[in-house]
Amino acid sequence: MRGARPATWVACAAATALAATACGGQGSGGGGGNGSGIVSSSWGDPQNPLEPANTNEVQGGKVLDMVFRGLKRYDAKTGAAEDMLADKIDTTDSQNFTITLKGGWKFSNGEAVTAQSFVDAWNYGASLKNNQKNAYFFGYIEGYDKVHPDSGGQSADTLSGLKVTGTDTFTVKLNQKFSTFPDTLGYAAFSPLPKAFFSDHAGWVKKPVGNGPYTIDSYTKGSVMSLRKWDGYPGTDKAQNAGVDLKVYTDNNTAYTDLMAGNLDLVDDVPASQLKNVKSDLGDRYINTPAGIIQTLAFPFYDKNWDKSGSEKVRKGLSMAINRDQITNTIFQNTRTPAGDWTSPVLGTDGGFQKGLCGAFCTYDPAQAKKLIQEGGGLPGGQLKLSYNADTGSHKEWVDAVCNSINNALGNDKACVGNPIGTFADFRTQIGRHKMPGPFRAGWQMDYPLIQNFLQPLYYTNASSNDGKWSDKDFDKLVDQANAETDRAKAVKLFQQAEGVVRDNMAAIPLWYQNGSAGYSDKISHVALNQFSVPVYNEIKVS
Repeated sequence: MRGARPATWVACAAATALAATACGGQGSGGGGGNGSGIVSSSWGDPQNPLEPANTNEVQGGKVLDMVFRGLKRYDAKTGAAEDMLADKIDTTDSQNFTITLKGGWKFSNGEAVTAQSFVDAWNYGASLKNNQKNAYFFGYIEGYDKVHPDSGGQSADTLSGLKVTGTDTFTVKLNQKFSTFPDTLGYAAFSPLPKAFFSDHAGWVKKPVGNGPYTIDSYTKGSVMSLRKWDGYPGTDKAQNAGVDLKVYTDNNTAYTDLMAGNLDLVDDVPASQLKNVKSDLGDRYINTPAGIIQTLAFPFYDKNWDKSGSEKVRKGLSMAINRDQITNTIFQNTRTPAGDWTSPVLGTDGGFQKGLCGAFCTYDPAQAKKLIQEGGGLPGGQLKLSYNADTGSHKEWVDAVCNSINNALGNDKACVGNPIGTFADFRTQIGRHKMPGPFRAGWQMDYPLIQNFLQPLYYTNASSNDGKWSDKDFDKLVDQANAETDRAKAVKLFQQAEGVVRDNMAAIPLWYQNGSAGYSDKISHVALNQFSVPVYNEIKVS
Protein backbone atom coordinates (compact mmCIF):
# COMPACT_ATOMS: atom_id res chain seq x y z
CA MET A 1 0.00 0.00 0.00
CA ARG A 2 2.78 2.37 0.62
CA GLY A 3 6.35 3.31 -0.20
CA ALA A 4 6.69 5.10 -3.52
CA ARG A 5 8.83 7.90 -4.78
CA PRO A 6 6.26 10.59 -5.65
CA ALA A 7 5.72 11.89 -9.16
CA THR A 8 6.50 15.45 -10.12
CA TRP A 9 2.97 16.06 -11.25
CA VAL A 10 0.89 14.81 -8.33
CA ALA A 11 -2.30 16.84 -8.23
CA CYS A 12 -3.54 15.66 -4.86
CA ALA A 13 -2.93 12.91 -2.36
CA ALA A 14 -4.99 10.62 -0.24
CA ALA A 15 -5.12 9.63 3.36
CA THR A 16 -2.56 7.00 4.21
CA ALA A 17 -4.62 4.81 6.44
CA LEU A 18 -7.93 3.09 6.73
CA ALA A 19 -9.83 3.96 9.85
CA ALA A 20 -11.72 2.07 12.49
CA THR A 21 -14.07 3.04 15.22
CA ALA A 22 -17.09 2.14 17.26
CA CYS A 23 -18.77 0.72 20.34
CA GLY A 24 -20.32 3.04 22.85
CA GLY A 25 -21.17 1.37 26.12
CA GLN A 26 -20.48 -2.36 26.35
CA GLY A 27 -18.09 -1.71 29.22
CA SER A 28 -15.90 0.60 27.18
CA GLY A 29 -16.97 3.99 28.39
CA GLY A 30 -20.44 4.53 27.02
CA GLY A 31 -21.84 7.63 25.45
CA GLY A 32 -23.53 10.62 26.90
CA GLY A 33 -25.68 11.50 23.92
CA ASN A 34 -23.31 14.33 22.99
CA GLY A 35 -20.95 12.42 20.72
CA SER A 36 -18.56 11.40 23.51
CA GLY A 37 -17.80 7.84 24.59
CA ILE A 38 -15.31 5.16 23.67
CA VAL A 39 -15.79 3.52 20.29
CA SER A 40 -14.39 0.21 19.01
CA SER A 41 -13.58 -1.36 15.68
CA SER A 42 -12.12 -4.44 14.05
CA TRP A 43 -8.38 -4.31 13.40
CA GLY A 44 -5.29 -6.41 12.73
CA ASP A 45 -1.85 -6.19 14.32
CA PRO A 46 0.51 -4.02 12.25
CA GLN A 47 3.55 -5.54 10.59
CA ASN A 48 6.11 -3.19 12.15
CA PRO A 49 6.49 -0.79 15.08
CA LEU A 50 4.55 2.40 14.39
CA GLU A 51 7.39 4.56 13.12
CA PRO A 52 5.89 6.86 10.47
CA ALA A 53 8.62 6.18 7.92
CA ASN A 54 8.46 2.43 8.50
CA THR A 55 4.74 1.81 8.07
CA ASN A 56 3.53 1.04 4.56
CA GLU A 57 0.56 -1.21 5.28
CA VAL A 58 -3.04 -0.54 6.22
CA GLN A 59 -3.26 -1.74 9.82
CA GLY A 60 -0.40 0.38 11.08
CA GLY A 61 -1.56 3.25 8.90
CA LYS A 62 -4.89 3.31 10.69
CA VAL A 63 -3.13 4.24 13.92
CA LEU A 64 -0.71 6.75 12.41
CA ASP A 65 -3.65 8.57 10.86
CA MET A 66 -5.08 9.16 14.32
CA VAL A 67 -1.86 9.86 16.21
CA PHE A 68 -0.01 12.15 13.78
CA ARG A 69 -0.63 15.29 11.77
CA GLY A 70 1.77 16.60 9.14
CA LEU A 71 2.32 19.68 7.05
CA LYS A 72 -0.65 18.77 4.86
CA ARG A 73 -3.90 16.89 5.43
CA TYR A 74 -6.00 15.27 2.73
CA ASP A 75 -9.63 16.33 2.54
CA ALA A 76 -11.88 13.42 3.48
CA LYS A 77 -14.29 14.05 0.59
CA THR A 78 -12.08 15.30 -2.23
CA GLY A 79 -8.60 14.05 -1.36
CA ALA A 80 -7.20 17.54 -1.95
CA ALA A 81 -4.02 18.39 -0.04
CA GLU A 82 -4.78 21.18 2.44
CA ASP A 83 -2.48 22.93 4.91
CA MET A 84 -2.41 21.44 8.40
CA LEU A 85 0.79 22.37 10.27
CA ALA A 86 2.07 24.29 7.26
CA ASP A 87 1.32 28.01 7.38
CA LYS A 88 2.82 28.41 3.92
CA ILE A 89 5.13 26.62 1.51
CA ASP A 90 6.89 29.02 -0.83
CA THR A 91 8.95 28.46 -3.95
CA THR A 92 10.05 30.48 -6.95
CA ASP A 93 11.56 27.66 -9.00
CA SER A 94 9.72 24.43 -7.98
CA GLN A 95 13.02 23.05 -6.69
CA ASN A 96 13.80 25.13 -3.59
CA PHE A 97 11.03 25.39 -0.98
CA THR A 98 10.71 27.43 2.21
CA ILE A 99 8.30 25.91 4.72
CA THR A 100 6.80 27.98 7.53
CA LEU A 101 4.91 26.26 10.34
CA LYS A 102 1.82 27.47 12.16
CA GLY A 103 2.46 28.35 15.78
CA GLY A 104 0.94 26.62 18.79
CA TRP A 105 1.36 22.99 17.74
CA LYS A 106 2.66 20.53 20.32
CA PHE A 107 3.19 16.82 20.73
CA SER A 108 0.96 15.16 23.29
CA ASN A 109 3.89 15.08 25.77
CA GLY A 110 3.94 18.89 25.76
CA GLU A 111 6.98 19.34 23.52
CA ALA A 112 6.60 22.02 20.84
CA VAL A 113 6.48 20.93 17.20
CA THR A 114 9.24 22.85 15.45
CA ALA A 115 11.04 22.86 12.14
CA GLN A 116 13.67 20.65 13.78
CA SER A 117 10.96 18.09 14.54
CA PHE A 118 10.37 17.66 10.81
CA VAL A 119 14.00 17.81 9.68
CA ASP A 120 15.13 15.26 12.27
CA ALA A 121 12.25 12.93 11.34
CA TRP A 122 12.95 13.16 7.61
CA ASN A 123 16.66 12.57 8.07
CA TYR A 124 15.90 9.51 10.18
CA GLY A 125 13.43 8.19 7.64
CA ALA A 126 15.81 8.62 4.72
CA SER A 127 18.89 7.10 6.35
CA LEU A 128 19.90 3.68 5.06
CA LYS A 129 21.10 2.58 8.50
CA ASN A 130 17.58 2.96 9.91
CA ASN A 131 16.13 0.64 7.26
CA GLN A 132 12.78 2.44 6.98
CA LYS A 133 10.36 1.03 4.44
CA ASN A 134 9.22 4.49 3.31
CA ALA A 135 12.73 5.90 2.82
CA TYR A 136 11.99 6.07 -0.90
CA PHE A 137 9.60 8.98 -0.31
CA PHE A 138 12.56 11.21 0.51
CA GLY A 139 14.28 10.35 -2.77
CA TYR A 140 13.75 13.75 -4.38
CA ILE A 141 15.50 15.65 -1.59
CA GLU A 142 19.09 16.61 -2.39
CA GLY A 143 21.60 14.32 -0.71
CA TYR A 144 19.41 11.22 -0.71
CA ASP A 145 22.01 9.38 -2.77
CA LYS A 146 24.49 9.94 0.08
CA VAL A 147 22.27 8.89 2.99
CA HIS A 148 20.59 6.04 1.11
CA PRO A 149 22.88 4.87 -1.73
CA ASP A 150 21.77 2.12 -4.10
CA SER A 151 25.13 0.45 -3.56
CA GLY A 152 28.18 1.02 -1.42
CA GLY A 153 28.33 2.52 2.03
CA GLN A 154 26.33 5.42 3.42
CA SER A 155 28.50 8.54 3.21
CA ALA A 156 26.26 11.04 5.03
CA ASP A 157 23.88 10.93 7.99
CA THR A 158 21.67 13.85 6.97
CA LEU A 159 20.08 15.12 3.78
CA SER A 160 22.04 18.09 2.41
CA GLY A 161 18.80 19.49 1.01
CA LEU A 162 17.27 20.08 4.46
CA LYS A 163 18.17 23.19 6.46
CA VAL A 164 16.56 24.53 9.65
CA THR A 165 16.44 28.33 9.32
CA GLY A 166 14.36 29.20 12.36
CA THR A 167 12.17 27.73 15.08
CA ASP A 168 9.25 27.50 12.67
CA THR A 169 10.99 27.55 9.28
CA PHE A 170 13.10 25.19 7.22
CA THR A 171 14.13 24.90 3.60
CA VAL A 172 14.04 21.93 1.25
CA LYS A 173 16.20 21.66 -1.85
CA LEU A 174 15.23 18.96 -4.34
CA ASN A 175 17.47 17.28 -6.88
CA GLN A 176 15.09 18.26 -9.71
CA LYS A 177 12.09 20.49 -10.28
CA PHE A 178 8.98 19.12 -8.61
CA SER A 179 6.13 21.60 -8.80
CA THR A 180 3.65 19.65 -6.69
CA PHE A 181 6.06 18.44 -4.02
CA PRO A 182 3.93 20.14 -1.30
CA ASP A 183 0.97 17.93 -2.18
CA THR A 184 2.85 14.81 -1.08
CA LEU A 185 3.56 16.15 2.41
CA GLY A 186 0.42 14.78 4.03
CA TYR A 187 1.76 11.27 3.68
CA ALA A 188 2.54 9.68 7.06
CA ALA A 189 6.25 9.25 6.30
CA PHE A 190 6.62 13.06 6.43
CA SER A 191 5.24 13.32 9.99
CA PRO A 192 7.24 15.20 12.65
CA LEU A 193 8.82 13.32 15.55
CA PRO A 194 9.45 14.42 19.16
CA LYS A 195 12.86 14.35 20.80
CA ALA A 196 11.87 11.28 22.82
CA PHE A 197 11.82 9.26 19.59
CA PHE A 198 15.58 9.71 19.37
CA SER A 199 16.58 9.89 23.04
CA ASP A 200 14.55 6.85 24.15
CA HIS A 201 13.68 5.06 20.95
CA ALA A 202 12.82 1.75 22.61
CA GLY A 203 10.47 3.48 25.04
CA TRP A 204 8.86 5.50 22.28
CA VAL A 205 8.23 2.41 20.16
CA LYS A 206 6.45 0.76 23.10
CA LYS A 207 4.15 3.77 23.44
CA PRO A 208 4.39 6.15 20.46
CA VAL A 209 3.89 9.87 21.06
CA GLY A 210 2.51 12.01 18.26
CA ASN A 211 0.72 15.28 17.63
CA GLY A 212 -2.67 14.07 16.34
CA PRO A 213 -6.14 14.13 17.91
CA TYR A 214 -5.58 10.80 19.70
CA THR A 215 -2.94 9.36 22.00
CA ILE A 216 -2.09 5.70 22.45
CA ASP A 217 -3.19 4.59 25.90
CA SER A 218 -2.21 0.90 25.69
CA TYR A 219 -1.54 -1.90 23.25
CA THR A 220 -1.57 -5.64 23.76
CA LYS A 221 -0.42 -7.45 20.64
CA GLY A 222 -3.07 -9.83 19.39
CA SER A 223 -5.76 -8.17 21.50
CA VAL A 224 -6.51 -4.42 21.64
CA MET A 225 -4.94 -1.07 20.95
CA SER A 226 -6.67 1.66 22.97
CA LEU A 227 -6.47 5.24 21.75
CA ARG A 228 -7.91 8.17 23.67
CA LYS A 229 -8.91 11.67 22.70
CA TRP A 230 -6.20 14.24 23.38
CA ASP A 231 -7.95 17.21 24.94
CA GLY A 232 -4.96 19.46 24.23
CA TYR A 233 -5.01 18.83 20.49
CA PRO A 234 -4.77 22.22 18.74
CA GLY A 235 -6.14 21.23 15.32
CA THR A 236 -9.59 21.97 13.95
CA ASP A 237 -10.31 18.27 13.33
CA LYS A 238 -10.75 17.40 17.02
CA ALA A 239 -12.06 13.97 17.98
CA GLN A 240 -15.84 13.87 18.39
CA ASN A 241 -15.59 10.78 20.59
CA ALA A 242 -13.61 10.03 23.74
CA GLY A 243 -11.44 7.37 22.19
CA VAL A 244 -11.08 4.34 19.94
CA ASP A 245 -10.46 0.72 20.86
CA LEU A 246 -9.02 -1.23 17.93
CA LYS A 247 -9.80 -4.90 18.51
CA VAL A 248 -7.66 -7.52 16.83
CA TYR A 249 -9.55 -10.14 14.83
CA THR A 250 -8.02 -13.01 12.90
CA ASP A 251 -11.32 -13.66 11.11
CA ASN A 252 -13.53 -10.85 9.88
CA ASN A 253 -16.56 -13.14 10.03
CA THR A 254 -16.11 -13.18 13.80
CA ALA A 255 -15.90 -9.39 13.76
CA TYR A 256 -19.17 -9.21 11.84
CA THR A 257 -20.80 -11.58 14.31
CA ASP A 258 -19.66 -9.33 17.17
CA LEU A 259 -21.08 -6.31 15.34
CA MET A 260 -24.47 -7.99 15.04
CA ALA A 261 -24.31 -9.06 18.71
CA GLY A 262 -23.65 -5.50 19.87
CA ASN A 263 -20.08 -6.17 20.97
CA LEU A 264 -18.47 -4.10 18.21
CA ASP A 265 -19.57 -0.93 16.47
CA LEU A 266 -17.63 -0.86 13.23
CA VAL A 267 -16.37 -3.47 10.79
CA ASP A 268 -14.43 -1.73 8.06
CA ASP A 269 -14.30 -4.78 5.80
CA VAL A 270 -17.60 -6.64 5.45
CA PRO A 271 -16.79 -10.34 4.90
CA ALA A 272 -17.73 -11.80 1.54
CA SER A 273 -19.92 -14.45 3.18
CA GLN A 274 -22.15 -11.71 4.65
CA LEU A 275 -22.62 -9.58 1.53
CA LYS A 276 -25.92 -11.31 0.74
CA ASN A 277 -27.27 -10.39 4.17
CA VAL A 278 -25.64 -7.10 5.04
CA LYS A 279 -28.31 -4.80 3.61
CA SER A 280 -31.08 -6.56 5.48
CA ASP A 281 -28.92 -6.79 8.61
CA LEU A 282 -27.82 -3.18 8.73
CA GLY A 283 -29.97 -1.15 6.34
CA ASP A 284 -28.48 2.33 5.91
CA ARG A 285 -25.71 1.45 8.36
CA TYR A 286 -24.01 -0.46 5.54
CA ILE A 287 -21.60 1.60 3.41
CA ASN A 288 -20.48 0.48 -0.05
CA THR A 289 -18.63 3.06 -2.14
CA PRO A 290 -16.04 2.97 -4.97
CA ALA A 291 -12.46 3.21 -3.76
CA GLY A 292 -8.95 3.43 -5.16
CA ILE A 293 -8.16 -0.20 -4.40
CA ILE A 294 -7.09 -3.01 -6.72
CA GLN A 295 -6.50 -6.68 -5.95
CA THR A 296 -3.72 -8.42 -7.87
CA LEU A 297 -1.62 -11.56 -7.82
CA ALA A 298 2.10 -10.81 -7.53
CA PHE A 299 4.90 -13.18 -8.52
CA PRO A 300 8.20 -14.05 -6.80
CA PHE A 301 10.56 -12.93 -9.57
CA TYR A 302 13.45 -13.66 -7.21
CA ASP A 303 12.66 -17.30 -8.00
CA LYS A 304 14.31 -17.97 -11.38
CA ASN A 305 11.47 -20.32 -12.33
CA TRP A 306 9.12 -17.33 -12.47
CA ASP A 307 11.61 -15.07 -14.25
CA LYS A 308 13.00 -17.31 -16.97
CA SER A 309 12.54 -16.81 -20.70
CA GLY A 310 8.98 -17.59 -21.75
CA SER A 311 7.56 -17.41 -18.23
CA GLU A 312 5.44 -14.39 -19.25
CA LYS A 313 3.32 -16.87 -21.23
CA VAL A 314 2.64 -18.82 -18.05
CA ARG A 315 1.63 -15.64 -16.22
CA LYS A 316 -0.63 -14.53 -19.07
CA GLY A 317 -2.16 -17.99 -19.27
CA LEU A 318 -2.92 -17.97 -15.55
CA SER A 319 -4.61 -14.59 -15.94
CA MET A 320 -6.80 -15.94 -18.75
CA ALA A 321 -7.68 -18.97 -16.60
CA ILE A 322 -9.40 -16.79 -13.96
CA ASN A 323 -13.13 -16.22 -14.39
CA ARG A 324 -13.30 -12.72 -12.89
CA ASP A 325 -16.93 -12.12 -13.83
CA GLN A 326 -18.13 -15.24 -12.04
CA ILE A 327 -16.04 -14.63 -8.91
CA THR A 328 -16.99 -10.97 -8.48
CA ASN A 329 -20.65 -11.84 -8.99
CA THR A 330 -21.03 -14.95 -6.85
CA ILE A 331 -18.54 -14.29 -4.04
CA PHE A 332 -18.47 -10.50 -3.85
CA GLN A 333 -22.07 -9.77 -4.92
CA ASN A 334 -20.75 -7.21 -7.43
CA THR A 335 -18.96 -5.15 -4.79
CA ARG A 336 -15.86 -5.79 -6.90
CA THR A 337 -15.44 -5.04 -10.61
CA PRO A 338 -13.28 -7.24 -12.88
CA ALA A 339 -10.03 -5.40 -13.56
CA GLY A 340 -8.93 -4.51 -17.06
CA ASP A 341 -5.79 -2.63 -16.12
CA TRP A 342 -3.41 -2.17 -13.18
CA THR A 343 -4.82 1.06 -11.70
CA SER A 344 -8.38 2.05 -10.71
CA PRO A 345 -11.41 3.65 -12.41
CA VAL A 346 -11.52 6.30 -9.67
CA LEU A 347 -8.56 7.94 -11.41
CA GLY A 348 -10.65 8.80 -14.43
CA THR A 349 -9.10 8.95 -17.87
CA ASP A 350 -7.43 12.28 -17.14
CA GLY A 351 -5.66 10.66 -14.17
CA GLY A 352 -4.37 7.76 -16.25
CA PHE A 353 -7.03 5.02 -16.10
CA GLN A 354 -6.97 2.90 -19.26
CA LYS A 355 -10.14 0.86 -19.49
CA GLY A 356 -9.53 -2.50 -21.07
CA LEU A 357 -5.75 -2.12 -21.39
CA CYS A 358 -5.24 -5.74 -20.39
CA GLY A 359 -7.52 -6.87 -23.21
CA ALA A 360 -7.65 -10.59 -23.96
CA PHE A 361 -5.13 -11.37 -21.22
CA CYS A 362 -7.75 -10.47 -18.60
CA THR A 363 -10.59 -12.24 -20.39
CA TYR A 364 -11.57 -15.76 -19.33
CA ASP A 365 -10.49 -18.18 -22.05
CA PRO A 366 -9.65 -21.61 -20.62
CA ALA A 367 -8.50 -23.13 -23.91
CA GLN A 368 -6.06 -20.30 -24.66
CA ALA A 369 -4.98 -20.24 -21.01
CA LYS A 370 -3.97 -23.90 -21.12
CA LYS A 371 -2.17 -23.41 -24.43
CA LEU A 372 -0.11 -20.45 -23.18
CA ILE A 373 0.86 -22.18 -19.94
CA GLN A 374 2.06 -25.22 -21.88
CA GLU A 375 4.00 -23.04 -24.34
CA GLY A 376 5.65 -21.28 -21.40
CA GLY A 377 6.94 -24.54 -19.95
CA GLY A 378 4.12 -25.34 -17.55
CA LEU A 379 3.62 -24.40 -13.93
CA PRO A 380 6.91 -24.11 -12.01
CA GLY A 381 7.20 -27.18 -9.81
CA GLY A 382 4.03 -28.59 -11.36
CA GLN A 383 1.71 -26.84 -8.89
CA LEU A 384 0.67 -23.30 -8.09
CA LYS A 385 0.69 -22.35 -4.41
CA LEU A 386 -1.29 -19.14 -4.02
CA SER A 387 -0.42 -17.47 -0.70
CA TYR A 388 -2.69 -15.15 1.28
CA ASN A 389 -3.23 -13.95 4.84
CA ALA A 390 -6.07 -15.86 6.44
CA ASP A 391 -7.07 -13.39 9.15
CA THR A 392 -8.81 -10.58 7.24
CA GLY A 393 -10.43 -9.74 3.95
CA SER A 394 -12.36 -12.94 3.11
CA HIS A 395 -9.36 -14.05 1.12
CA LYS A 396 -9.90 -17.78 1.49
CA GLU A 397 -13.16 -17.66 -0.44
CA TRP A 398 -11.80 -15.87 -3.47
CA VAL A 399 -8.44 -17.67 -3.46
CA ASP A 400 -10.27 -21.00 -3.49
CA ALA A 401 -12.45 -19.72 -6.33
CA VAL A 402 -9.41 -18.54 -8.32
CA CYS A 403 -7.75 -21.92 -7.85
CA ASN A 404 -10.92 -23.76 -8.89
CA SER A 405 -11.09 -21.62 -12.02
CA ILE A 406 -7.45 -22.36 -12.87
CA ASN A 407 -7.88 -26.05 -12.12
CA ASN A 408 -10.94 -26.26 -14.37
CA ALA A 409 -9.09 -24.53 -17.20
CA LEU A 410 -6.12 -26.88 -16.91
CA GLY A 411 -8.17 -30.02 -16.31
CA ASN A 412 -6.24 -30.75 -13.13
CA ASP A 413 -7.87 -30.37 -9.71
CA LYS A 414 -4.48 -30.11 -8.01
CA ALA A 415 -2.85 -27.57 -10.33
CA CYS A 416 -3.59 -24.69 -7.93
CA VAL A 417 -3.96 -24.75 -4.15
CA GLY A 418 -4.39 -21.99 -1.62
CA ASN A 419 -1.56 -21.41 0.86
CA PRO A 420 -3.02 -19.66 3.93
CA ILE A 421 -0.68 -17.75 6.25
CA GLY A 422 -2.18 -17.10 9.69
CA THR A 423 -1.93 -13.35 10.18
CA PHE A 424 -1.38 -10.29 8.04
CA ALA A 425 1.79 -9.48 9.99
CA ASP A 426 3.24 -12.96 9.37
CA PHE A 427 2.20 -12.78 5.72
CA ARG A 428 3.96 -9.45 5.22
CA THR A 429 7.03 -10.71 7.07
CA GLN A 430 7.36 -13.70 4.76
CA ILE A 431 6.90 -11.47 1.74
CA GLY A 432 9.60 -9.14 3.01
CA ARG A 433 11.97 -12.06 3.46
CA HIS A 434 11.27 -13.25 -0.10
CA LYS A 435 9.89 -16.57 1.08
CA MET A 436 6.84 -16.85 -1.17
CA PRO A 437 6.60 -20.31 -2.82
CA GLY A 438 4.57 -18.93 -5.72
CA PRO A 439 2.10 -16.13 -6.55
CA PHE A 440 0.65 -14.19 -3.62
CA ARG A 441 -2.15 -11.71 -3.12
CA ALA A 442 -1.10 -8.09 -3.43
CA GLY A 443 -3.89 -5.65 -2.73
CA TRP A 444 -3.04 -1.96 -3.21
CA GLN A 445 -4.78 1.06 -1.76
CA MET A 446 -3.74 4.30 -3.41
CA ASP A 447 -1.92 7.03 -1.55
CA TYR A 448 -3.03 9.71 -4.01
CA PRO A 449 -5.29 9.48 -7.06
CA LEU A 450 -2.91 9.38 -10.03
CA ILE A 451 -1.52 6.59 -12.15
CA GLN A 452 2.02 6.95 -10.79
CA ASN A 453 0.98 5.67 -7.38
CA PHE A 454 -0.38 2.43 -8.85
CA LEU A 455 2.75 1.75 -10.88
CA GLN A 456 6.01 3.07 -9.44
CA PRO A 457 5.68 1.72 -5.86
CA LEU A 458 4.88 -1.75 -7.15
CA TYR A 459 6.93 -2.24 -10.31
CA TYR A 460 9.89 0.16 -10.35
CA THR A 461 13.19 -1.61 -9.73
CA ASN A 462 13.79 -1.91 -5.97
CA ALA A 463 10.81 0.28 -5.10
CA SER A 464 9.83 -0.30 -1.49
CA SER A 465 6.52 -2.04 -2.31
CA ASN A 466 7.93 -4.05 -5.23
CA ASP A 467 7.56 -7.21 -3.18
CA GLY A 468 8.13 -9.62 -6.08
CA LYS A 469 11.33 -7.83 -7.19
CA TRP A 470 10.20 -7.44 -10.80
CA SER A 471 12.58 -5.28 -12.84
CA ASP A 472 12.40 -3.91 -16.35
CA LYS A 473 14.67 -1.23 -17.83
CA ASP A 474 12.06 0.04 -20.29
CA PHE A 475 9.51 0.47 -17.51
CA ASP A 476 12.01 2.28 -15.28
CA LYS A 477 13.04 4.60 -18.11
CA LEU A 478 9.47 5.61 -18.87
CA VAL A 479 8.78 6.23 -15.18
CA ASP A 480 11.88 8.41 -14.90
CA GLN A 481 10.80 10.39 -17.93
CA ALA A 482 7.31 10.86 -16.51
CA ASN A 483 8.66 12.00 -13.16
CA ALA A 484 10.82 14.62 -14.85
CA GLU A 485 7.85 15.94 -16.82
CA THR A 486 6.12 18.95 -15.26
CA ASP A 487 3.31 18.91 -17.82
CA ARG A 488 0.64 16.72 -16.24
CA ALA A 489 -0.94 15.44 -19.47
CA LYS A 490 2.43 14.45 -20.92
CA ALA A 491 3.39 12.72 -17.69
CA VAL A 492 0.17 10.71 -17.70
CA LYS A 493 0.85 9.50 -21.24
CA LEU A 494 4.34 8.38 -20.28
CA PHE A 495 3.00 6.46 -17.30
CA GLN A 496 0.39 4.86 -19.54
CA GLN A 497 3.21 3.66 -21.79
CA ALA A 498 4.94 2.25 -18.71
CA GLU A 499 1.75 0.42 -17.78
CA GLY A 500 1.85 -1.13 -21.23
CA VAL A 501 5.21 -2.66 -20.31
CA VAL A 502 3.61 -4.14 -17.19
CA ARG A 503 0.89 -5.65 -19.37
CA ASP A 504 3.30 -7.07 -21.96
CA ASN A 505 5.25 -8.84 -19.22
CA MET A 506 2.23 -9.60 -16.97
CA ALA A 507 4.31 -8.34 -14.06
CA ALA A 508 1.26 -9.03 -11.89
CA ILE A 509 -2.22 -10.36 -12.60
CA PRO A 510 -4.95 -7.74 -12.09
CA LEU A 511 -8.03 -9.33 -10.55
CA TRP A 512 -10.64 -6.72 -9.59
CA TYR A 513 -11.23 -3.18 -8.45
CA GLN A 514 -12.59 -3.00 -4.94
CA ASN A 515 -15.24 -0.89 -3.28
CA GLY A 516 -14.82 0.35 0.24
CA SER A 517 -17.28 -1.33 2.59
CA ALA A 518 -18.18 -0.90 6.23
CA GLY A 519 -20.96 -1.78 8.62
CA TYR A 520 -21.68 -0.08 11.92
CA SER A 521 -23.97 -0.27 14.93
CA ASP A 522 -26.83 2.00 15.94
CA LYS A 523 -24.72 3.29 18.85
CA ILE A 524 -22.66 5.51 16.55
CA SER A 525 -23.37 8.11 13.89
CA HIS A 526 -21.55 10.36 11.40
CA VAL A 527 -19.76 7.36 9.86
CA ALA A 528 -18.50 7.79 6.31
CA LEU A 529 -15.87 6.44 3.96
CA ASN A 530 -13.86 8.75 1.76
CA GLN A 531 -12.82 7.88 -1.79
CA PHE A 532 -9.83 6.00 -0.37
CA SER A 533 -12.02 3.66 1.70
CA VAL A 534 -11.08 5.43 4.92
CA PRO A 535 -13.63 5.87 7.71
CA VAL A 536 -13.03 9.26 9.31
CA TYR A 537 -12.34 8.40 12.95
CA ASN A 538 -12.48 11.83 14.46
CA GLU A 539 -15.96 12.61 13.11
CA ILE A 540 -17.69 9.52 14.53
CA LYS A 541 -20.02 10.20 17.45
CA VAL A 542 -21.33 7.82 20.09
CA SER A 543 -24.95 8.12 21.20
